[in-house]
Amino acid sequence: MSELLLRGDEWRAVTPETAGWRDLSFRVEQGPFSAETGGEEVCLVPLGGRCRVESAGETWELGGRAKVLAGMPSALYLPRETSYRVEGDAELAVCGARCERKRDPVLITPEQVEIEVRGAGNATRQINHIVKPEFPAERLLVVEVFTPAGNWSSYPPHKHDEDLPPGEVILEETYYYRTAKPEAFAVQRLYSPRHDLDVTVTVRDGDLMLVPYGYHTTCAAHGYDLYYLNALAGERRSMAASDDPSLAWVRPAWETMEKDPRVPLVK
Repeated sequence: MSELLLRGDEWRAVTPETAGWRDLSFRVEQGPFSAETGGEEVCLVPLGGRCRVESAGETWELGGRAKVLAGMPSALYLPRETSYRVEGDAELAVCGARCERKRDPVLITPEQVEIEVRGAGNATRQINHIVKPEFPAERLLVVEVFTPAGNWSSYPPHKHDEDLPPGEVILEETYYYRTAKPEAFAVQRLYSPRHDLDVTVTVRDGDLMLVPYGYHTTCAAHGYDLYYLNALAGERRSMAASDDPSLAWVRPAWETMEKDPRVPLVK
């Protein structure tokens, strides 16, 4: 499991080579810094603070929330073969995916981020859609998830490791966790009968989980809300996934249940 769960003080960046997959990369940077996108399309997501991004004579202002649990995100999509400079003290998640075509930069404001309240009961959570399937990107998808204390998220357990459209597509994925306090934690399960894998682990602030295959789900410990940022990459502009068949009954059961009134946690 050590190659799939990366502790916060033990990792610097994930690349396709280090992850053992094809397209997806992820890292967290503290401004100011300069970088190049190379052969990737990139989405910059401020986790806290403000910054200014400069590239090819254009400038964009990003950020505003003091920390991830304090407000809605802004983001900036940058195409491949782009040099950029970040000015300011913002902490930025840099989500990337290999691509072939060079597109235009796109600023994503907090008002443009779609909020979805998903689930019901103690499986209610907030999904912030940052780079959706409809977004003009090639392979990259980005969402952030807010899970109230004690609630389940990414539930029922689901997977996206087989190309069976429209019900399921292949997506590489990372989970980047942040908590309000250092003592807070969550529980992550990742299992795949086909790959002889079944692991349940404790995850904490700054940890990163690689999800190359298998069903996965998360639960926030009592007393502390949980944030995680999902970066995904795949050939198809879809987030279709298959639920664990033994737990698929949960989804229709939500129709008769109340949603957790704490959600949305931020707006």
